[in-house]
Amino acid sequence: MHLRLNDEQKMVQKTIRKFVEKELMPLENEVLRNELEGKPGISKEKIKELQNKAREAGFWGINTPEEYGGANLGQMMLAIVTIETAKTFVPFSFGGYADNILYYGNEEQKKNYLIPTINGEKVSCFAFTELGAGSDTRNIRMSAEKRGNEWVLNGEKVFITNGNDADFAMVFAVTDKSKQGRGGVTCFLVDRDMGWKSEYIQTMGEWGPASLVFDNVHVPEENILGELHGGYNLGLEWIGFARWIVGARAVGSAERLLQMAIDYSKERETFGKPISSRQAIQWQIADSAVEIEAARWLVFNAAWTLDQGEDNRHLASMAKLFGANMGNHVVDRVLQIHGGLGYTKELPIERWYREARLWRIYDGTDEIQRMIIARNLLKGHVKLGDYY
Repeated sequence: MHLRLNDEQKMVQKTIRKFVEKELMPLENEVLRNELEGKPGISKEKIKELQNKAREAGFWGINTPEEYGGANLGQMMLAIVTIETAKTFVPFSFGGYADNILYYGNEEQKKNYLIPTINGEKVSCFAFTELGAGSDTRNIRMSAEKRGNEWVLNGEKVFITNGNDADFAMVFAVTDKSKQGRGGVTCFLVDRDMGWKSEYIQTMGEWGPASLVFDNVHVPEENILGELHGGYNLGLEWIGFARWIVGARAVGSAERLLQMAIDYSKERETFGKPISSRQAIQWQIADSAVEIEAARWLVFNAAWTLDQGEDNRHLASMAKLFGANMGNHVVDRVLQIHGGLGYTKELPIERWYREARLWRIYDGTDEIQRMIIARNLLKGHVKLGDYY
C-alpha cells in the first residue's frame, strides 16, 4: 500500500501549482472588480490565451484520450490538477475536455459534437435538473413525443451550468410515460438553433446557471445519444463522475483559505500578541488542517478506484459529502479568524463563502449522499472495511 504521490504526479502537481501562481492568481483582483460590476470574471480572449499556454505545457485535455489530442493522464492526475487549480477563484479550465457521456455517441455525433467540444469550437451543457427533479432524479417531467422521424421536446430545465453559453445541450426527456425515470428517459443532443431558449438564474454566488425552455423543439431521431430509453443511466454516469470532483475543488480552495488564515493570524495582534498565540485560533487552524487532509484522501481514493476500472460511486458520494462540508467549515473559520475584514469584499473570503455553500447542493445534496451511502451499507452493496 503506497500513500505517497509518485515522481510523475509530484512533477505535475508542481507544474500546475506554478501555473496557477504565475498565470491565474495575479488576475484575482481583476476578477473581483469585474464581478462587482456585474461583468464576467475574465474575458473569453484571456481564457483562450491561458488555454494556449496550458496546451504548450502539455495540459490540454487532461483526461481526453490521446486519439482525440488529449493527455489521458488518468483520474488521480485529474484530482491533483483539480486541487491545485481550485486554489484560485479565477474561472479557468485547461481545455480539451468533453463530457464523459459524449463518448457514447456514434461516429457522426462524435464528429458534430464531441470533437468540436474537445477543440473548444462548441460549448455543451448537461440538462437534467428540473424544478421537481433535482435530488429526485427519477421525477423528470420534460416530454419527448415521437412524430415521424423526429422527437418534439416540451418542458423546462433549471440550474444548468453553461446553459446560457452552450451551443448544444444534452437533454434528458421522458420518451416512455409508462416508465418515466425507470427506463423511459432518453438523452438528446439538441442544438440551440433547434429552438430552445435560455435565461440566467440569479444566485447568491458567482455561479451563473440558466433555465432552458423547450417549446415544441423538433429534434431529429439521429440526435439520440446512446440508446432509446437508455438516458437515465447516462445521466447517472455523468453525475457520479462529477461528485468526487466537488470534493477535490473543496480541498484546493480550503488549502488556500487556511494558508491565508495562518498568515493573517501571525500578523494580527490583540492585546500585544499575535492572535496565532491564542488557543481559540490554534484549534480552528488544527481542526481545519485535519479535515482537509481527510477530505484529500477520500478524493484520492475515489479517483484511484476509478483508475483501476472499479465502481467508485460509494466512495465518490463519501468524498463529495465530506469534502463539501469540510470546505464550508474551513471557509467559515477563516472568515471568523479575519473578523470584519473577512466579511468585506476587499478579500476573496466572502466570495468563497458564498461559493462554498453551493458545494453542498449541486451534483447531489448532502441528504442524497447520505441516503446513497446508508443504502449501500444497509443493502450490503458495500461492506465496512471493503476499501481498507
